[in-house]
Amino acid sequence: MEQALNQTIEATTLLADALDRYEQAQDAIHQLSAYYGSDDWKKDYADDEAGRLPQTLKRGVLSEDWAWNALADCRELNIRMLEIVTEMLRQQ
Repeated sequence: MEQALNQTIEATTLLADALDRYEQAQDAIHQLSAYYGSDDWKKDYADDEAGRLPQTLKRGVLSEDWAWNALADCRELNIRMLEIVTEMLRQQ
């Protein structure tokens, strides 16, 4: 049981820290979600394709896969958190 206690403490501490960081990132996540696929994103993407953006400019956000995957990961994490909470509530 001591091992179970230690595992519980470690897991909850790590999760609390991760949830704090995820919660603090919500504004950035919402900004990315609003930007990705918007008219602004399409213009920036076209400008990049036409070579109008500086070559030194980071352009990960213009990569369709990176932004899509990042937002999909957020959705999957949100669903996973809901499923965990739902299961915990059922067990009470």
